[in-house]
Amino acid sequence: MNDLIATIKKSLFVPIHPAGWPFIGIFAAVALILCQIGDGAGAVGVVLALWCVYFFRCPARITPVREGLIVSPADGMVQMIVEAPLPPELDDCKGQNGNKTGDALCDAATVTRVSVFLNVFDVHVNRIPADGTIRKVVYRPGKFFNASLDKASVDNERSTVLMKLEGHPSSVAFVQIAGMIARRIICKLTAGQSVKAGNIYGLIRFGSRVDIFLPPGVAPLVAVGQRMIGGETVIADFKSSENTRSGENRA
Repeated sequence: MNDLIATIKKSLFVPIHPAGWPFIGIFAAVALILCQIGDGAGAVGVVLALWCVYFFRCPARITPVREGLIVSPADGMVQMIVEAPLPPELDDCKGQNGNKTGDALCDAATVTRVSVFLNVFDVHVNRIPADGTIRKVVYRPGKFFNASLDKASVDNERSTVLMKLEGHPSSVAFVQIAGMIARRIICKLTAGQSVKAGNIYGLIRFGSRVDIFLPPGVAPLVAVGQRMIGGETVIADFKSSENTRSGENRA
């Protein structure tokens, strides 16, 4: 019985991200107003207020800590795994006049991009994918296309982070991308900051996408359609020689 009670408490009483409280207050106020209009309208208001609380949940996560592991920066579904250039705002990390920098991510013409799509029911708190030091953070205004579209990586509003990995000569990049509904990206990182895998660093409000860019030779260990748990699911392993994984629906 004690285990059941503990499980219920853990499921229902999840911490809320501080950025969510103003919105929860607004939704609660609207619910109270709707309750004055009628029972039907009030019920709708209560459901929306509860959904808002649910949206801004910030559950604890158990992060694998072995060196070389790259964990998912977000909850959601792996929507695509493609070869793509780094975002243009990171062009200055490349060597000048064709010279190499020694950083495999920056020196490559294209790298592997894993895109994780977040729907409005996913946890929207974002987490650091590995231990390292932040090299650069760039916010770029843009459009609000559906985040599931490939062009969202280039055209949509986003916040891009370049991070030097601890214990490895390469960097990784990860990008918060706004979607059709999301209109606010929160990123608390600054250049020079030391971070640990699983640390919370930001939030995207109301539907979005997170891209992570892996250097050449590092195969993603997830498949398109697979569900990610931010801060827990291993996306790649720098110490693994395994080829890129494939998956299939066996329901």
